[in-house]
Amino acid sequence: MIDRERIAVLRADEERRFVETHPKSQALAEEAGESLLAGVPMPWMTRWAGSFPVFLESASGARLVDVDGLEYVDLCLGDTGAMTGHALPAVADAVARRARQGITTMLPTDDAIWVAQELARRFGLPQWQFAMTATDANRFVLRFARHLTGRPRVAVMDWCYHGTVDEAFATLDGDRVVPRPGLLGAPVDVAQTTAVLPFNDLEAAERRLAAGDVACLLMEPALTNIGIVLPEDGYLAGIREITRRHGVLLVIDETHTLCAGPGGATSAWGLEPDLLVVGKPIAGGVPLAAYGMTAEVADRLREPMLGHEIDVAGVGGTLTANALALAAARAALSSSLREEDFALAVPLAERFTDGVASVIAEHGLPWTVQRLGCRAEYWFCPPPRNGAEAAAAVDEELEGLLHLLALNRGVLLTPFHNMALFSPQHSTDDVDLHTAVFGEAVAALVG
Repeated sequence: MIDRERIAVLRADEERRFVETHPKSQALAEEAGESLLAGVPMPWMTRWAGSFPVFLESASGARLVDVDGLEYVDLCLGDTGAMTGHALPAVADAVARRARQGITTMLPTDDAIWVAQELARRFGLPQWQFAMTATDANRFVLRFARHLTGRPRVAVMDWCYHGTVDEAFATLDGDRVVPRPGLLGAPVDVAQTTAVLPFNDLEAAERRLAAGDVACLLMEPALTNIGIVLPEDGYLAGIREITRRHGVLLVIDETHTLCAGPGGATSAWGLEPDLLVVGKPIAGGVPLAAYGMTAEVADRLREPMLGHEIDVAGVGGTLTANALALAAARAALSSSLREEDFALAVPLAERFTDGVASVIAEHGLPWTVQRLGCRAEYWFCPPPRNGAEAAAAVDEELEGLLHLLALNRGVLLTPFHNMALFSPQHSTDDVDLHTAVFGEAVAALVG
């Protein structure tokens, strides 16, 4: 129903507008190309809409200002890292105090105890450790699972994403496990390390896990990194039963699904993982992640964790669990990501969902919008049931146009998703601005 030539014409118009309004960012992008690989400090920053990156001047609450003085409603929020809102005052104050007292010393602080106790309260798992990123936490947990079970493989969901964990860059081609498209420099064939399960398919999970070679299943309770794919009724309970019966540890990655509530989907949906990973926003934007476990898992790990050579066991890092990050986490978790914060943010996501759905219905498009807590995302297809259906629906030309059109009108969406994430710092006016911009874009496409 969408004219491809119309997309190209509109994109060209938006590119001209983008270049005209971002001269300082363009100049910085040209300078960056001389010393930064691909012109950016992180490769995925090339994914932003527009012919060059927008350079940041400041961020506060739910707003960004770029070097050209243009302000944006930020519906990206650092791809979840700033889910608390930017420049949270309690975190800024805690970081300033801790920086004057020493940032990293290899010694524990009482902030670590407070944060672990708070995570235990929220997620229901009694024992915790920390990592620099959720990627690191996932790596550590996979090592633990292989150690505890003596099994070589890990299982993941088709089209999942768990940071830069090597074992998770796997997808299905029919029944074959193959590297995910775009993977660079895989150390080994992922078919040797990984089993891949289609989301929302209990029969496939039963068949594969019955082989007895899988140490753990690492999964999000709802897919988010290929877009929001929600679990069907009974699916997560079925996965828990199957993993227990086959001796497979269940690892829940809540790094994105923390948007479901203060204790993520684990608390909101009554899940019972053996281990859990959470990262990104728990320190208000300062790098930190955590992984929790049941008392049974902790008891089985206690002896090796106290071993003389634990520093070379493949778990840890010199800057991991530093005093600065844990001070930030204590401040963030005591002042944000609480029930009262989600009570403000979730209705905004509901309003976003309703607004996008009304535009889709007005124009009779076969699109949909999904919501998970304070996160929402629109699709160019009916609701996908699994990662493969979600991946097949990706339309990079259409997505790029909609993102650039929104950016040119002061709304920032995550570059590789049609995703909006809401914090208590947003307002109904912010939501309504996106609805108006989305409506303008769709009308231009189909009119």
